[in-house]
Amino acid sequence: MEHRKPPQYILEVFADPTCVKDIVRGILHTIFFHRYLSPIRPSYLEVLDFTLPLVADPDLETLIDTRVGQLIRQLSSTSSPKSSVRGSLVVEFFEKKRRKDGVLGWFGAKGEEGVCWESWCLEVTLATPKTEIERMKVTDAIGSTLQKTAMKIITIVNRDKDHIPPLTTKEGNPFPFHIELNPRVEGWGRSIGIF
Repeated sequence: MEHRKPPQYILEVFADPTCVKDIVRGILHTIFFHRYLSPIRPSYLEVLDFTLPLVADPDLETLIDTRVGQLIRQLSSTSSPKSSVRGSLVVEFFEKKRRKDGVLGWFGAKGEEGVCWESWCLEVTLATPKTEIERMKVTDAIGSTLQKTAMKIITIVNRDKDHIPPLTTKEGNPFPFHIELNPRVEGWGRSIGIF
């Protein structure tokens, strides 16, 4: 069965070690707030001088916190005082589809497979300012990229809706998702079944 390539959105953020956790959590929650397509109780979190939406779902919050922690450990282990360090997280949303060949699918049910319908790549640059002047410049850049990234998400979700699969249930989130740290090969999520 041939599948169309899902839209992939690239988001770039800039942070320093003091705020990277809040910045990345805020961006991931903003994505999920707009793509978690089931009833949620909205909440919010304050990041720098910005208010960002938060999906108050314990399982999702645990997954986000785990992946953000992994990203921070990876960035910290490779950080160098001479340069900035980059890492990425990719969020993919899937739709359950019936397979015609009857082979055991990703979701453990015979005849079902997961088809990615949208992906978001969050590229994080971690800078370590050495002087107070550098720190002020980095703080300005962090606020600017956070604002641009949040506005980019809002623009995309309001503009690009035609590729979202129809909702087939009112129970919970109808679409499985996966968050991957530093994926190495394009198309990685379409060949694994861990959710």
